[in-house]
Amino acid sequence: MSVKEYHSGRRRAATKAHQGTRTALYLRVSTADQKPDLQYDSLRGYAARAGLDVVQDYCDVAVSGRREGRPQLNALMVAARNQEIDCVLVWKFDRFARSTRHLLTALEEFDHLGVRFVSVQDQVDTSSPMGRAMFTIIGAMAELESSLISERVTAGMRAAEARGRHLGRPGTSQRVINEIEALATSTDLSIRAIQKKIAGRASRSIVGEITKRAREMQPATP
Repeated sequence: MSVKEYHSGRRRAATKAHQGTRTALYLRVSTADQKPDLQYDSLRGYAARAGLDVVQDYCDVAVSGRREGRPQLNALMVAARNQEIDCVLVWKFDRFARSTRHLLTALEEFDHLGVRFVSVQDQVDTSSPMGRAMFTIIGAMAELESSLISERVTAGMRAAEARGRHLGRPGTSQRVINEIEALATSTDLSIRAIQKKIAGRASRSIVGEITKRAREMQPATP
């Protein structure tokens, strides 16, 4: 099966999928010369054992995990919102999410939509008690991640100011800093776009400094 077929997304041959078992596979490879076969075989095997009917494959090729505009991931989310699927099956969290915050946001939306989420390698299934507990843990991790980034950015700004570097106009609130951090770590928006999102409540120099520091603190995604 070719990479091009995966990249465009493939709908399975029409079968009578039972309500509650309609499953979408999501796969991602970082470079064009990588193949999703390992992920695909693992996901198809799991679906067969679990009695899930795979109705659609979505695979992004040569797309970074931190990139906001992943076309096949976007298509998957649209299918979920349109109630076309009951379950999303991924190989690992890092194949699906850009960050802990992105993962939590997606899981919250799936929970609201009544869509089951399964990560095979991480052994997490949100339909199980353990999966629900993991959902809570991921939320706590996202909160901790945000707090740590905020503390590091603030410490970095204070250190810079102590050396005589002025990072922007006085009076930038912690709330605005947190908003900039959230946009910097959950999207690939430019500094100009982030400043526009916060309605110009911080100068471009402040937005640039916070964005740079926040993104440097993010763990690299292959």
